[in-house]
Amino acid sequence: MAIQASVTVRNARLDAVETAIGASAIMRVFTGAPPANCAAANSGTVLATLNLPADYMAAAASGQKAKSGTWDDASADAAGTAGHWRIYASDGTTCHLQGTITATGGGGDMEVNNTIFAAGQAFTVTSFTLNEPNA
Repeated sequence: MAIQASVTVRNARLDAVETAIGASAIMRVFTGAPPANCAAANSGTVLATLNLPADYMAAAASGQKAKSGTWDDASADAAGTAGHWRIYASDGTTCHLQGTITATGGGGDMEVNNTIFAAGQAFTVTSFTLNEPNA
């Protein structure tokens, strides 16, 4: 039998993620596949840098934690096709989360309406949700 956790425990785990990363986190969108893990060096070209709101995630509910506020970059850093993202502490160097990015319906860890960037274009994350397993 697999370990199971109550919704209360799952929500607490998710809320601890935002606490550990801290307020005013930074998200960067890169080309290519994500590195092996968050401790590995960045890979790919930085396409967008987003300064997330001070409280960038809503309180966890039903084992899920969704983005809160607006996650956007008014002017993309470079042209290319988005392949992965990383969320850093406010220092911009300590990576805490990473995942794949695809167009809506593509099955990435984060889905957006357009993965092809032109330098200077505006970019907005339309939805982002963390899920806690072990239900």
